[in-house]
Parts: sequence; structure tokens; C-alpha cells
Amino acid sequence: MLLFYRAIIKFFLAVVLGGIVGYERQHKSRPAGLRTHILVCIGACLIQIISMDFSAVNKGLITSDPMRLGAQVISGIGFLGAGTIIKEGASIKGLTTAASLWTVACLGLAIGSGLYMQAVIATLFIYIALRSLKRIEDRISYDKREASFEVIIEDEPGKIGLIGIELGKLSVNITNIEIHKRDENIAAIEMVLKMPNNISNDIIIQNISQIIGVKRVSLI
Repeated sequence: MLLFYRAIIKFFLAVVLGGIVGYERQHKSRPAGLRTHILVCIGACLIQIISMDFSAVNKGLITSDPMRLGAQVISGIGFLGAGTIIKEGASIKGLTTAASLWTVACLGLAIGSGLYMQAVIATLFIYIALRSLKRIEDRISYDKREASFEVIIEDEPGKIGLIGIELGKLSVNITNIEIHKRDENIAAIEMVLKMPNNISNDIIIQNISQIIGVKRVSLI
């Protein structure tokens, strides 16, 4: 009976803490919202309850690791997180939601293990990270813009590294890159660059064009 009441407390806490994180995602209209986060947290909690209770009931009779099933949750939640990641043109969305699902699964495991205070504290920090740190990210990147370029280059080792060095000198970040073979010796590199506002597209094109082996640089 004691295990039953403990399970009720754990499931209730999983709903509350998973719901807090899910509410934040739902509020921002993300693919995985309130219900998804609650279900993930409850499921992870149940798995850990099964592991802990099985080990307790069969203590001394069967050698078992109460962390084994929990480890499978940590690795297995990736397929659900991958479903929330969406590529729209050059942009990739859903990474934060995928991370929040993985973290909520960890919360469920902590609750199922009886680490209530740790789970509550972790939820607090997760919520702060989702709500407050977004503003800091926006402030960091507000003075930057994005543009897409295509670079036709000789397909030789080290060429992408040389491009990265030139862009680094200009404080330009590569946020996405795709490489396509044109023929045996030529490759087309499509890059999405995030650059300071004082760096024009012409400067980017000029600096990359100076690299030996670059045939053409153009905006997409």
C-alpha cells in the first residue's frame, strides 16, 4: 500500500513539473506542447517506478540494475525529439523543444527515483532557461543578419576550412551548410551565414573569392 501512495505522489508531481515545461512550449505554439511533455514525464516516471519497485521486491533474489530501464528512456526519447525538429529553407526549428522533451524525460526519471527536491529545482531552472534566456539570445543576435551564399569550388581537402578561416576574420558565423558534387573535381557549397550588420554581402563575396580554388561566389 505504501508503494501505491508513493506512486500517486510521483505521478502527480510528474504531471505538475512536466506540465510547467509543456505550458511554456504550448504558449509559444511549438510542435510538442502541454500534453506531450506531461505524457513524456509520466512515462519516464513510470519506467523508473517499475525499475525501483522491481529491484526492491526482488532484492537478494534477482540481480538487477534499477537504472537500466531509465538509461533506455534517455537514449530512446531521441526519436520523439527528432520529430519536433523542422527544417524550413535554411532555418532549423524545434531544437529547443527537442531538448525540453529530453529534459522532461530526465525529470520523470528523477521523480520516479524519489528525488523530488532535485526535480523541482531542475524544473525551476528549465523554466527560467526557456523563458528568460531567450531574451538574452535575442540581445546577442539582434545586431546580426542572415544571408545565403553559393560557393563553387574545387573539390579538394581543406577548402571548407579555408572558407571558415576567412569568415572567422570577419566575425561571420556559418549557421547551415550543404555540399553538393557538381562533377569529379567541382563542388557547390550552400551556406547560411549570420554576420554583423557592418559586413556587407560584397565583402563576404570578395574575401571568399580570394581563396585559391574558388570558382564563383554568389548570393542565393
